[in-house]
Order: sequence, then structure tokens, then C-alpha cells
Amino acid sequence: MDPFSIIIFIFILLFSVIFHEVAHGIMAEKLGDPTARDAGRLTLNPIPHIDLYGSILLPAMLWIATAGSFVIGAAKPVPIDYRYFKNLRRDMFLVSIAGVATNFLLAVIATLILRLVPGVSLAGQQLLLQTIILNIGLAVFNTLPIPPLDGSKMLASIFGFFNESWMYKMLEWERFGFIIVLLFLITGLLDKILIPMISFVAKLLLG
Repeated sequence: MDPFSIIIFIFILLFSVIFHEVAHGIMAEKLGDPTARDAGRLTLNPIPHIDLYGSILLPAMLWIATAGSFVIGAAKPVPIDYRYFKNLRRDMFLVSIAGVATNFLLAVIATLILRLVPGVSLAGQQLLLQTIILNIGLAVFNTLPIPPLDGSKMLASIFGFFNESWMYKMLEWERFGFIIVLLFLITGLLDKILIPMISFVAKLLLG
């Protein structure tokens, strides 16, 4: 990538992960938790969302590990106080899936623009394609049931419907989240799992 393309890529990635986290906060607020708004996190201003690990180290490690062929990142997680939720299992699932659904929605919107809007320049097409692939990647990555990703909370909430102790045991693994993701990255399992899944979803959208 040339320097300009890298800047555009970082811009798309940054705002895609910000939309993801803001979606978590908005859903939590709708379910009775004002914590994200009180913390000033329901904003598209990137500064409150930047996270050392998710926004800087993770993308850098993925860039190095995959020679620039696959890069995703994350914003600082919005604060959620589960004590506000009336139905913990249901509300935790809804808050978790909100971010994933937002990235899928962004990918779908970019696909519709690419397909339906006439006269989009070549540069515009490349921008839309980057938006599609990045948001598919973010959605798929966060769906993985690896703590502390959204998929682990979604799976924990499903377990909770059968046995509440299973839910809490799974949530306890979040403290090891960085190590688990790092192991998947070092062993190459992360890109072996993600790239085929991302390609499959991309083919469904783009044909």
C-alpha cells in the first residue's frame, strides 16, 4: 500500500470500530444502562475510543503476521454496567450482538452504494470495497467465541439460559483475553479461521 492508501485504510478502520462500540453503548442505554453516555463514549470523536491494545498493538501485530494481507482492530470497549439490566442473559446478548450487527450493516450499506449508485469513480469503488471487507472482518472477528470478544458474551448468555453457572465461568475467561487472542495469532489459527469466513461472507454480498 502507498502512504495515502494506508491513511484511508486507518480512517475506515478507526470509524468502523467506533461505530461498533457506540452501538454497544446505545443498546445498553436502551436497556437501562446510562454508563456509556455518562462516560462520554456515545460520540464519533475518536479520541475517547482509542485503545493501546485494540487500536494500535492488535492492528500492528496482524499487519506484521500477515504481511499486510489481513488487518483489523478494536476501539476501547464502552463501559457497561450489567447491574442495570432487568434480564441479564437477554440484555447481555443484545448489547453484544449490537456491535457485530452494526459492522454487518455498514458492509451492506457500502455494498448497496457500490452496486446501485451509478458513476462511482475507481477511487470511490476501492474505498467502498475496503469498507465492505473491513466491516465483514470486524463482524466475523467479533463473532468468534473467544474472550473478550462479543462472541464469547453471546455464547455465555446462551449458556446462561441452560445453566447460569456456565455463563459466569465463561465470563471469568475474559481476564485471559489478550493472551488467548495472542496465542491464536502466533499459531496462525486466527487468520486460518477468519480469512475463509470473511471470503465466504464477501462472496455472498459481492457475488
